[in-house]
This record gives sequence, C-alpha cells and structure tokens, in this order.
Amino acid sequence: MGLGIAYVAANVTRLPVVLMDINKDQTDKGIQFMNKLLEKDVGKNKITAEHAQVTRELVSTTNSLTGLSDVDFIIEAASENLNIKTAIFRDLDSICKSDAILASNTSSISITKIAAATKKADQVIGMHFMNPVPVMKLVEIIPGLQTSTAVLDQTRTLAEAMGKTCTVVKDIPGFVANRLLMPYINEAVMLLESEFASAEDIDTTMKLGTNMPMGPLTLADFIGLDTCLAIMKVLYENTGDSKYRPCVLLQKFVDAGWLGKKSGRGIYSYK
Repeated sequence: MGLGIAYVAANVTRLPVVLMDINKDQTDKGIQFMNKLLEKDVGKNKITAEHAQVTRELVSTTNSLTGLSDVDFIIEAASENLNIKTAIFRDLDSICKSDAILASNTSSISITKIAAATKKADQVIGMHFMNPVPVMKLVEIIPGLQTSTAVLDQTRTLAEAMGKTCTVVKDIPGFVANRLLMPYINEAVMLLESEFASAEDIDTTMKLGTNMPMGPLTLADFIGLDTCLAIMKVLYENTGDSKYRPCVLLQKFVDAGWLGKKSGRGIYSYK
C-alpha cells in the first residue's frame, strides 16, 4: 500500500516523495517494483519515457523516520495495529515540522485514537486508499474529532491531485468501505466453515449471481486474511455488536500463517 501511494503521488501529482521503511530491503524492492510499473506503462504508451524518468527522480528513500523531518505531508501505511500506528505517530510528532499534516491509511482504526498519540490532533487525518492504489479510484477521508477544516481541505486537494475521487466519512469503526465489506467477507468464510458450499462455488455464486468482479473469498486472499481479521476485530471490539464477531476459521487460517496471496496460501493455494 505504501509503495502504491508513493507511486501515484510521484507519477500523477509530480510531487517529490520520500518512501520510508525501516527495512532497506523493502525500500530497495519497492523502487525495483516501481521501475517495473513505469516500464510497463511506457510499453503500453500510457506515459512517455521522459515522464517515467521524472517520476524516478522524484522518489527517494529513507530507512528512518528522521528522514521525514522536512516533509509537508505524511501518509502512514503500516500494519493495521493500533499500537504500531500510535508509536509511529508519537515519533512523527517530535520529528516532523510543526505544520506537517499526518495522515493514516488505516482501514478501520479510529483516527481520534491515533491522533491522541500526538500533540497536534488537529493535524491528524485518515486517508483510506483502496488496493491496488494505482488502479482504484476512491479515497475515504476520515477527519478525527479534532481535525481542522483546513487540514481536511488540504487532504482532499492532495487526494484529488492524485486522481482520486474522495468521500468524507465520520470517524466510526471500519468507516464505510470496510463497515460493509468485511462482514460480507466474514460471512462467506462462515459459509465455508459450515461446509454449506465450496470456496469455488461461493465465489462463483457472487460473481455470476450478483455481478461482483471477484468472489468474497478470492478478495479476502487478495486483501490478506490477517488484515481482514484485524479489521473484524476492530469492528467487534469497538461496537460490541455480535454481528461483527470474526469467524473462527478466519482466525485459524491466520494462526496457520495462511494469509492469502502474499504468503502463497490462504483460502486458496497460490503456487
């Protein structure tokens, strides 16, 4: 997600971008993959070779948060874990410029909770990009309880400059996209767990019967079963509503390390 956001920011807005990960191998792989995306777009005549070269020059990397001390706008895209995110925002609060906007790409966690880790809650906001970022057109923008109107306006301006359509959503668990999507996926896993139908038949039913571009179980593997589970837990823990209880089988898949396409095995096997 972080790479996709950085790629679009540089390739579409033509703004300088710093790609950050604590693991240098990850930033190196990110740049290599970005180059492949650029070469692919050049080959399809979507962009010129000159455009691709400018994009490459706009992207730099760092492996420390201190390398972000001069940036104007940060979009965090770490794991969907409140403790990880609050630790990052606490550090950013002391590292970044006083007027820097701090955005989180969280897909379910309260922006108000994340902002509480900083001393400038009015400058913290949610930007929920859809995966894959270069393809999907939507960004959910989520102001926290204290987010200023100016920060909301600047965030919308940046998202639109990235070619995205924006929706503004209140700071509720799961926002809109995942408040609707994750129970749908969770219910599909429950059907599989109860052996009411095979994974293939569940997916085929939703694809051909309701015109979904992919079935819920294929989509779950694409998103990552660990991410789906994390979001369901946020929904369940923050609403107390039993309809958001994560499926036992979903937890088992994650416990087994079967996280979906990224791990080579999830509900389906990817070899």
